Amino acid sequence: MYSRGIRGAITVDADTPEKIEAAVVELYSKILELNAVQSQNISHIIFTMTKDLKSVYPAKFLRANFDVGNVPLMCMQELYIEGSLEKCLRILVVVNTEKAQDEIKHVYLGGAKKLRPDIAQ
Repeated sequence: MYSRGIRGAITVDADTPEKIEAAVVELYSKILELNAVQSQNISHIIFTMTKDLKSVYPAKFLRANFDVGNVPLMCMQELYIEGSLEKCLRILVVVNTEKAQDEIKHVYLGGAKKLRPDIAQ
């Protein structure tokens, strides 16, 4: 088994708990769908959000909507770089898998597609 990271990002329209919850559910659901991830194979999950998203921890919604009870979750602020994408939530799901690195499907949705247009969904 290998430890592989699955990256994802999505933008939200406004800094509200409802918008952030919808973004978390959409992004994580797509990661699960494209990578056939089972919760027992997840090592840990790291969230980052840009400094303009500060109303709620995104991990709260992952726990509320998905079976990740024993998975360690961390939330952090994304490094601010002038001119960088605003209102962006990013995720790194670290999984134990037999998949090769090039079989992992990373997910970029909404305005975050411009971060990685080569692999955006």
